[in-house]
Amino acid sequence: MGGWGLVVRRREIHRAPGERLLHLPHPAIAAHVSSYVAHDLPGTGPNSWQVTPLSVLTWVIDFEAPVRRSEAGGEIPDSPVLGLRDRPLVVAQAGVSRGISVALSPLGAAALFGIPLRELTNSVIAAAEVMPSGSLTERLAETADWPERFRLLDEYLVARLARGPALSAPVRYAWERLSAGPVRVDALADEIGWSRQHLNVRFREQIGLNPKTVGRIARLNRTMALLNRESSLSWAEIAYLGGYSDQAHLTREFRALSGCTPTEIGKPTGLFVAGGLRT
Repeated sequence: MGGWGLVVRRREIHRAPGERLLHLPHPAIAAHVSSYVAHDLPGTGPNSWQVTPLSVLTWVIDFEAPVRRSEAGGEIPDSPVLGLRDRPLVVAQAGVSRGISVALSPLGAAALFGIPLRELTNSVIAAAEVMPSGSLTERLAETADWPERFRLLDEYLVARLARGPALSAPVRYAWERLSAGPVRVDALADEIGWSRQHLNVRFREQIGLNPKTVGRIARLNRTMALLNRESSLSWAEIAYLGGYSDQAHLTREFRALSGCTPTEIGKPTGLFVAGGLRT
């Protein structure tokens, strides 16, 4: 599920037209970084963005930062890092926005930031709090074009990630299994040779969410990909193929994790994905 960063409803994107460019990172860091999305959005009036919690942490490198505030009223800093979430995030934004969004797997975020990811769960903090990136931002902003910026970003991350700490092997294995498809947490604990309780504690410490929640988010990822790919399927068919017990279960999970129902997102192309899948 390395292809997901931010998901917002397409009608919200239409309210903020501008340039957006997807780029995949160097293959050497593909397990750590899902994608780069460059954006150059002109100044507009206030827009509200509802961001679905998905399977990557997001680092926004702001060259020009808009004014951003969360629904709760807190100011969102320039060049923020968004941790893994188990609930939607609503952001009000106004002004010019220009920069690059980097979608990081937990493996990449742990290596880059060097802290247990539980410290970032459901949080938005300034990147400066967890890494020295000011000189990189200046270099990227001063570079002439997006391809060269992506090359510089690859160069920086290849070097940084090689030196960073790694997830423990059992936790990484558990993350990859949950990402690949449905698996019961007790069965996963047996595979690793841990008790379910020990797996929950270690996984939450290093990833930031418990395995069951990560599995729910992974299932939502796969279902959203299915929405984009299979326009002719009924909602009942989508629920079945996505691993939900029925359409009502699908609707409840969508509402709980994304803040809206599947029909509000729409199909086949009612959502915008920044983080590895094209709109």
